[in-house]
Amino acid sequence: MSDALKVVVIGAGIVGAFAAWELVQSGHDVIVLDVDQPGGKQAASYGNGAWIMESSLLPVSVPGLWRQVPGYLMDPLGPFAIRRSHLFALTPWLTRFLLAGSSVGKVERTASFRHALTHGALQRYRSVAKANGLVSLLKHDGHLFLYSDREAFEADGLAWRLRRHYGIEWRELEDEALRAFEPGLGAHHRFGVYVRAGANLTDPGAFVTGLVEGAVRQGAVLQRARATGFRLEGNRLRAVKTESGEICSNRAVLTAGIDARDLTMQCGDRVPLETERGYHVVVPEAAGGPRHPIMLMDGKMVFTRTRAGLRVAGQVELAGREAAPDWRRADILVKHLQRAFPEFSRQFEEGVVDRWMGHRPSTPDGIPCIGPSRLSPDVIYGFGHGHSGITMAPATGRLIADLCGGRHSLIDSKPYWAERFR
Repeated sequence: MSDALKVVVIGAGIVGAFAAWELVQSGHDVIVLDVDQPGGKQAASYGNGAWIMESSLLPVSVPGLWRQVPGYLMDPLGPFAIRRSHLFALTPWLTRFLLAGSSVGKVERTASFRHALTHGALQRYRSVAKANGLVSLLKHDGHLFLYSDREAFEADGLAWRLRRHYGIEWRELEDEALRAFEPGLGAHHRFGVYVRAGANLTDPGAFVTGLVEGAVRQGAVLQRARATGFRLEGNRLRAVKTESGEICSNRAVLTAGIDARDLTMQCGDRVPLETERGYHVVVPEAAGGPRHPIMLMDGKMVFTRTRAGLRVAGQVELAGREAAPDWRRADILVKHLQRAFPEFSRQFEEGVVDRWMGHRPSTPDGIPCIGPSRLSPDVIYGFGHGHSGITMAPATGRLIADLCGGRHSLIDSKPYWAERFR
């Protein structure tokens, strides 16, 4: 390994937290830079579905999706909604997005790159959680995917064919067998697929906080400030600029999620990064309800038991960064839960304790940006993980540490470089 470097990690979400941990373990001097508290409600890492999902291989864009765009424009409360006021600004990103999933071959290629980042995620979580006293935040109860019937499952055949190709195993459950597995389930969902390898965090925000604190115990420094740019001499990084002054450094790691977009432009890259706005509600714990983490395939949402209660999270809204939340979308999540578990839901009709909206940083091709910037090899990107930040964070953090230290990595970083958008 090369001599120890001074590395500034910009952004303390789940990806930044893993990057900081791996960099400290590699012997580097690390400063974690974020304007807010790691794990706070402002970040996508706080409010996601909390799933560690190694089976998350498909991008959102798949063949035939373009036919549904008019419907997305007409239905502002559907599982994939586009605000008309944002359509003009969104058009370049949306065009790339639809083209990226326009053929099975393109989706298969994307799945191979996603698999490289999702494979082994649970094993790495167990190791890091043990090292940082966070084991209580990790649960391994599998994932249950619910369909209305077998026909709906078979229509989703591309996803399951690719999962089988990459070694994902599952158990199919239908009618009586499904209700024995999930006794409180309503009549609408008659077919399920149970993936035993699935896991989840019971408090994603607390895990981020704990992992950053673990990096600090190992020698990292947490600094509250907003990064505003970089000072380069030629193509070498000399300092990270902040609102409070410069931080001298040899490397900068940009893991700032949706906030990375403006900083990449200073590095010569115009990365098409869009916010896929997601919502969640948390309802108090009560008798009955889901026994397992569940994904409703028709509603595009997940149910996950957390320390705060049952979290219902998901769906996609494309409306830009500044638009106000549409809290009707949170109400839709509750309605789907009420239909899926009618007896359970009667206990909390007035008891929703939390509503949240956050910004998933998403590239149009469903592949994150990991690798050097155009102007300097010393500025390393690590953002754009979309719906899979929790799952891809361990591999991304390891890859970032390898790139910073000039070490050989088990993952080829080239497919993730931002240059693919030039």
